[in-house]
Amino acid sequence: MPDIRSRKAAHLDLCATDQVGFRTKTPLFEQVQLIHDALPELDLPAIDTRSVVCDRPVAAPLIIAGMTGGLDRAEAINRDLARVAQQLGLGFGFGSMRPLLEQGVQLGYRVRDIAPDVPLLGNLGVVQARDASDQQIVDLIGLTEVDALAVHLNPAQEVVQAGGDTDFRGGLDTYQRLVQLLDIPVLAKETGCGLSRSVAERLAAVGVRWVDTGGAGGTSWVGVETLRARAATQRLGELYWDWGIPTAASVLQLSGTGLRVIATGGVSSGLDIAKAVALGADAAGMARPFLQAWNHGGFDAALALGEELVNELRVAMLLTGSADVAALKRAPRRLGPQLQGWGTGEGGG
Repeated sequence: MPDIRSRKAAHLDLCATDQVGFRTKTPLFEQVQLIHDALPELDLPAIDTRSVVCDRPVAAPLIIAGMTGGLDRAEAINRDLARVAQQLGLGFGFGSMRPLLEQGVQLGYRVRDIAPDVPLLGNLGVVQARDASDQQIVDLIGLTEVDALAVHLNPAQEVVQAGGDTDFRGGLDTYQRLVQLLDIPVLAKETGCGLSRSVAERLAAVGVRWVDTGGAGGTSWVGVETLRARAATQRLGELYWDWGIPTAASVLQLSGTGLRVIATGGVSSGLDIAKAVALGADAAGMARPFLQAWNHGGFDAALALGEELVNELRVAMLLTGSADVAALKRAPRRLGPQLQGWGTGEGGG
């Protein structure tokens, strides 16, 4: 078996850089124009940014999304970022818990003591979840004290990864099994290639209620694996580096499915968060910007970023006349032709 921890360390190093972004594809948030309200009749500090993430309240519709776990560095990073989430009332997600599941490595996965009031999201690949026993999953939840389990989908990353998974059968049955097994939400999460409407409808049919778009336009995990593995997957990785559904398009595709949506993938500002909510998301998530802020200045820099994002969101709400998140969801917006092409079906782009 490949050394999971060394792979996670390489992922962390690469994601701290700007080398792993999509090359030609954006999240398409630039195709969303929120309509200015010159007479908002609102007091900026009184605007209500509260929302809900996986059935838990948050002070703002933002999650510090999963990036790492299972490493010495992950212990420091995750505890600091969880402190940021606690101080600002945001959600917090772990990186893949595969090192904990398969090797018992607890580094970076125990933060409830410093983040008692925020939604914590676990994270496990659908293949690993498929192959794990019910008891293993229950034990994983108990040890980490998470409020929801994100079961991630990453076939594009896996097939370009040296030694990666290639058998993705039984994924839908796995979601159905976990929904029935667990008394916490099971969240279906893509990792950089987006969720289409047809996938969302299949997930909803087996009882999944929360999804994370993990759309194209932010970190390319195909790109991460291409850089990590070098020549082993170079041609395949270069070919599929920009594969996927842009984040804004994925949110649009999920409209009307009845699913609660978290928008991740290339979200870079409070204005992007506002645009995601106006498209129908309940919250947005960011990972690499928080990692880069932490690398630059630790807890204080990550906290400052979180504060800036919430303030940027609040300003967007003021300028659209949105007193709360429910109003922001109804805010008028215009979509550019590239995003309109995705519509709410499978075509376009």
